[in-house]
Amino acid sequence: MNLTLESLQIVDAIARKGSFAAAAEALDKVPSAITYSVRKLEDDLDVLLFDRRGHKARLTEAGEELLLQGRHLLQAAQQLENQVRRTAKGWEAEFRIVIDGIIRFEDLIPLIREFEQQECGTRLRISQEVLSGVWEAMASGRADLAIGAAYDGPETIRMQGEFQTRLLGDIDWVFAVAPGHPLAAIPDPLPASVIQAHRAIAVGDTGRELPSMTAGLFSGQDVLTVPTLEAKLAAQLAGLGCGHLPRRLAMPHLQNRSLIEKQTVNSKPTGSNRLVWRSSHRGKALRWFVDKLSDPAVQHHLLGYQ
Repeated sequence: MNLTLESLQIVDAIARKGSFAAAAEALDKVPSAITYSVRKLEDDLDVLLFDRRGHKARLTEAGEELLLQGRHLLQAAQQLENQVRRTAKGWEAEFRIVIDGIIRFEDLIPLIREFEQQECGTRLRISQEVLSGVWEAMASGRADLAIGAAYDGPETIRMQGEFQTRLLGDIDWVFAVAPGHPLAAIPDPLPASVIQAHRAIAVGDTGRELPSMTAGLFSGQDVLTVPTLEAKLAAQLAGLGCGHLPRRLAMPHLQNRSLIEKQTVNSKPTGSNRLVWRSSHRGKALRWFVDKLSDPAVQHHLLGYQ
C-alpha cells in the first residue's frame, strides 16, 4: 500500500506549517527525511502533491484532495487509538440507556453533564420506551441500562436471571379530569363502577413481543391510547377522558383549575420503578450511572419529588 498514516501526517504538517523545514521541526525529523517521504509518495501515486515554486510549499489540486480525505483517516485512526485505550481502562466505547416514558429526558441532563466531566470518551445513546418496551430493549441487547422500568419485569425475563434490578422509587399519582368532565361533578371518592363508565386516557405500551402492561384501567373500560405522557395530559385537559397523571406533571393545571383532582375508592397505580442492567456487564460507565442513580436526591429529582 502506497499510503501510510505517517505519510499523511507529513503532508498535513507541511500544509499547516507552510514549509518542509517547519514540518520537519514540528514532527521532530530532519528536513531531508521529510523531502524523501514526500517524493516517494509522489512517485508511488504518480502525482505531484506540492508546488515547490516560491518560498512556501503549496498543495496542488491532487494534494488538496489527498489532504482533505487524509485528515478523515488521521482522525479515524486517532479515535480508534483512543477507543482502544478507553477499552483497556474499562470504559465502554458506547453506553446505551433506555428510559421509561415516566422519566423526563430534561431531568437526565444534569447527570449527563456530570458524566461528561469524567472525560472518558464513552458515547451515550439514549432512547425512550414505555412499560414492557423498556424490558424488551434490555432483553434484546438494545440497551445497557434501563431507568424507570415498571414493575419487576415479565416472568420470562425474571426466570432467566440475566438482569440485576434496583429500586428507583414510586411515582406520586393523581387522578384528574377537566372541569367540564362528568366525573368532576360527582362527589368523592369515585367508585370503580362510576369510573369504568367513562373513557380512560392511557399511554400505549411500546413492547411488541412481551405481554403488554397496563395500570389503573378497568376491564371493559373504553380507552383512548396516546403515545406519551404529554399527549395524555393534553387529552385530559381537553376533557377527552380521565386517568392518573404524575402529580408533578399535573400540578400547574391543578393550581389553575384546568384540571380537577378526584379521590377514588380504588388505590392509585402500584408498582415501583426500577433500574435494570445485565449482570454480566462490567463497564465503568454502567458502574458510574448505577452509583449516581442510587443517590436518593437524584432519584427524587427523576421521579418528580421536590
